[in-house]
Amino acid sequence: MSEATPDIKKGLVGVYADVSTISKVMPETNSLTYRGYAVQDLCEECTFEEVAYLLWNAELPTRAQLAAFNAEVAAERAISPALLRVIKDFPHDAHPMDAIRTAVSFMGMEDPESADNSEPATRRKAARLLAKIPSAIAAAHRAGKGLEPIQPDPKHTFGENFNLVFGKVPAPEVLKAFDVSLILYAEHTFNASTYTARLVTSTMADIHGAITAGIAALKGPLHGGANEAVMHMLKEVGGPDHAEEWLSTRFDHKALVMGFGHRVYKTGDSRVPTMTKYAEKMAEVVGDKTWMNTSRVLAAKMLKEKNIHPNLDFPAGPAYYLMGFDIPLFTPIFVASRVTGWAAHVIEQAADNRLIRPLSHYTGPEQRPVPPLDRR
Repeated sequence: MSEATPDIKKGLVGVYADVSTISKVMPETNSLTYRGYAVQDLCEECTFEEVAYLLWNAELPTRAQLAAFNAEVAAERAISPALLRVIKDFPHDAHPMDAIRTAVSFMGMEDPESADNSEPATRRKAARLLAKIPSAIAAAHRAGKGLEPIQPDPKHTFGENFNLVFGKVPAPEVLKAFDVSLILYAEHTFNASTYTARLVTSTMADIHGAITAGIAALKGPLHGGANEAVMHMLKEVGGPDHAEEWLSTRFDHKALVMGFGHRVYKTGDSRVPTMTKYAEKMAEVVGDKTWMNTSRVLAAKMLKEKNIHPNLDFPAGPAYYLMGFDIPLFTPIFVASRVTGWAAHVIEQAADNRLIRPLSHYTGPEQRPVPPLDRR
């Protein structure tokens, strides 16, 4: 006799899997908070480095603490000659997310503390990952174009260095918009990639394994890859004059419109106004308002006809495009930011660990005999 059907929560919708002190979407304000601070306030008052410190240490840093943290990360930016050789052998048409996933896995093999899962060692490894991931992303990108890597410079901030290893340090307005995007992408409770990282950590695997798995989860278009998909969509639309007609054809075929809707936010993603503000500033700096004007038409029609709000990926896609980044690099930028949140969750999971091992309700055949090969 079959067992009674349990209450299945497909997609784990509404399931609380654990407790966390790292972030929360506050129901009263619909505002995402990191360690109790509203993310929109952090964007205006803090640098990305300050937010990284906050996520890992539960409090914002003093000037001295920030200086020490920045020095620790800056000193680790260079990637090894061995990794550079591996990166040069990557297929030149490989997606940058595949490249950074493989590079992080390689970093785990060569990290001197790879086998040490103590909290102090994990924190040091997290700092090394934060430092090296931009260098690896840029090296892979440049190798794909037949170019040599640009060496990181410890004198620069995280955002300045990220842009430097791709070619040049841009104007202050661009750097501020980029820094804001990193803060907004840094952490977001038990999303798919973060939960993946926690699940891997629950097996007592090392942080490089957990981050590698998180990157694999982030690549999907229903998660981090959505910012790339948004920009491809905007280019397909072709401009604000075509936006309503284009969207109507999507409605006719019940097709997915990228950059809209969110499992957590029902009345609008609280990160969107801040990212939109800085994407609009980027459009002014570059002198090209096509993409933001197109976005505005799409967002208005989606809200009016479907009552669906945009999510963070919707303004982030055109913002990165206006900054001059190639579209396949949008999700790797997400990685460079989200490694801070992932690492915070790895540390939290390991501190009070229990193996994550859910059940499944079996609906296949009842137990049956195995027929011999000649009777099948």
